[in-house]
Amino acid sequence: MCVLLFVGTNYSTYFNTASLVTCIQNFPKSRGPTVGILKAFSGLTSAILTQIYAVMHTPDHATLIFMVAVGPALVAIGLMFVIRPVGGHEQARPSDNNYFMFIYSICLLLASYLVGVVLVQDFVQLSDRVVVLLTVILFILLVSPIVIPVTFILSPKPEHPVEEALLSETLITEANTLQDKEDQPKVILSEVEEKPEDIDSLPASDSRKRIAELQAKLVQAAARGKPHQWENFTLMQALVNTDFWLIWLSLLLGAGSGLAVIDNLGQMSQAVGFKDAHIFVSLTSIWNFLGRVGGGYLSEIIVREHTYPRHIALTIAQTLMAAGLFLFAMAWPGTMYIGTFLVGLGYGAHWAIVPAAVSELFGVKHFGAMYNFLTIANPTGSLIFSGLIVSNIYDYEAEKQAHRHQISALLSPQLLHNRSLLADGPLKCEGPPCFFVSSLTMSVFCIMGAGLSLIVVHRTKRVYAQFYQSINT
Repeated sequence: MCVLLFVGTNYSTYFNTASLVTCIQNFPKSRGPTVGILKAFSGLTSAILTQIYAVMHTPDHATLIFMVAVGPALVAIGLMFVIRPVGGHEQARPSDNNYFMFIYSICLLLASYLVGVVLVQDFVQLSDRVVVLLTVILFILLVSPIVIPVTFILSPKPEHPVEEALLSETLITEANTLQDKEDQPKVILSEVEEKPEDIDSLPASDSRKRIAELQAKLVQAAARGKPHQWENFTLMQALVNTDFWLIWLSLLLGAGSGLAVIDNLGQMSQAVGFKDAHIFVSLTSIWNFLGRVGGGYLSEIIVREHTYPRHIALTIAQTLMAAGLFLFAMAWPGTMYIGTFLVGLGYGAHWAIVPAAVSELFGVKHFGAMYNFLTIANPTGSLIFSGLIVSNIYDYEAEKQAHRHQISALLSPQLLHNRSLLADGPLKCEGPPCFFVSSLTMSVFCIMGAGLSLIVVHRTKRVYAQFYQSINT
């Protein structure tokens, strides 16, 4: 069982790595939206699979487990023959923004639809036919983005010679402009950095033209995501870099706090009087989804339009989480809904912003290794916040309440029959004190994480300014 749990828990790592690395290489000029959309659909899978399970409602659990075990492998094998890395300069199109907005619209529509389905199924007993119809509509929404590649296939292709001529002329002009900037960082590319041996034997005019063409290739390579001199770190090089550890610690404090809330959401809702935590679990999955989409979109606006570090968006997300955790601690009426929304939104934003930022600051060549090292922050944060802080404080408050009830029962034995806290089984804690201290503690840690993100912003703002100014021009 230990081996099965290990494999089952870590299977998503392989899918996340393959999809993120491939798509960042294909869309280096749209890293935020790309990562946000991929991670968003990954975060929504629990709600989608729950709906599929509601349609199957089969007592044969072995069949369901077999489908879950074999299905992902079949999908991966099938995609092996379809998905391939394509240079970013070949993928970039003027219509990309419109297509991203279309996918964003599908994401928002899908999230809204799932919220409605969850609420309806929670309060109304639906027939099997209605549940099947709702699931069919869900599948239609899921596959609707396929109209984008279909449109590319059916639309006439532009004339490549004209494109190449215009591109070459534009890039040579840009290369000459960049050459005059003294503060422009040096671009290092193994494919064009070697100076041809015959260039010195050419006439002066031809030699300058040849050099301009090589510089144009450098600019073109940078546009498709090739790194500058501060990029393409190996994992070992990243591990001795201060910025990398600041990002990791910020992720640990923010994502760890969010994961602790998700792990204990059932007990938190029951402690403040909700009998069924199902609705909060489902809503948190959807807010997590929206946080990933919104985090990628917002961070892309920040780096594209303002050439400012992507981590400023993470600072905003961690501040929202701190506010949500503070509301959990206060336990005012309605704060479970607002707190769940803020924490789910902020937690999801981490997984859209951090991978995109790491690929920009440390390169895409070893991005898979660095991304998976960063994900260690998630279980580490869960161990610290959920396993040590939240659980211990909850058990302490539960024991204290049980002790008070025992004293009351001795003074009035008839109360013994009305106290579930004295029944056999694990102790239960009721009331706002159960998560008051732990929620306030995690709120403070989220503020500390936001402070670390601001330090990353300060340390990398010059890098972002140089990198995105060179690309945008």
